[in-house]
Amino acid sequence: MGPGDLSRVLGSVPSSHDPRLLVGRETFDDAGVFRLAEDLALVQTVDFFAPIVDDPYTFGRVAAVNALSDVYAMGGTPLTALVIAAFPRDRLPLEVLSAVLRGGHDAVHEAGAVIAGGHTILDEELKFGLAVTGRVDPRRLLVNANARPGDQLILTKPIGTGIIATAVKLGVLDTELATAAEAEMVRQMLRLNRDAAEAALAVGGRCATDVTGFGLAGHASHIARASGVTLRITRAQVPLLPGVREAQRSGVRTGGETRNLEYLAPLVDWGAASDAERSLLADPQTSGGLLVAVPAGRVAEYLSRVDGAAHIGAVDASGHRPIVID
Repeated sequence: MGPGDLSRVLGSVPSSHDPRLLVGRETFDDAGVFRLAEDLALVQTVDFFAPIVDDPYTFGRVAAVNALSDVYAMGGTPLTALVIAAFPRDRLPLEVLSAVLRGGHDAVHEAGAVIAGGHTILDEELKFGLAVTGRVDPRRLLVNANARPGDQLILTKPIGTGIIATAVKLGVLDTELATAAEAEMVRQMLRLNRDAAEAALAVGGRCATDVTGFGLAGHASHIARASGVTLRITRAQVPLLPGVREAQRSGVRTGGETRNLEYLAPLVDWGAASDAERSLLADPQTSGGLLVAVPAGRVAEYLSRVDGAAHIGAVDASGHRPIVID
């Protein structure tokens, strides 16, 4: 669901006030955090979706990496995962589901966690994901509410997965470019955010989020509002997947992008950003990177630790809008 609809749905649902719940839904963080002891808390999340690529094994692995990312975005370590799968038994052979599950298993194994079980249902469309439990030291959390003026913004993966996936599906790119663009998109989606999270903690970071369905600007707005600051993003410094510009020139748009832009309208000062640039910053991502607020003096160290990370902006004191695009 889009962030606007989700906010309206949750408006009438009571929040939990249990003091052991350190992070709930109020700040749109990536996962819930429940304290067990002074130095130990559980991180819990769930994420599932329909295929973004055609290959079943790759889809399963991408979906699992995407779900695991929520734990990393909180500074946690994944421990166990439960499978969630919906399967159209009358339309697809069971071998497809087996391949999806193998992909999910391999991603969870790469993360050093284990699959403890799961649940399947029959549905008209294939969907797959995980409910993941991790552990974290509650004194070293990465949360939306901890950005401070002067922190610098780092994005650890290029954006554009929604646009590229749609362009490939529609066949609007020439064959060579489509092949290269999809291959790089898949390579990025299969990268665990483990190194990005560990680097954030190593340089003294206390704030991060993973960039997924609400787009870069949408997830940035959650940090800005939870922390009471303004995030200033330099659009020319945001890394893009190959083929994104060409796909946009072919008229590719996504429904999620439109919903995200509607939600962002009162939150963002777009400055001189073009329609195409606004579209990119609102593009829904799958298994995106982390957006990390890094102490100003530790930027070079962080960039040296995380391949492909880019310095895209800074945290300012609260201004007229939560997000400012330069």
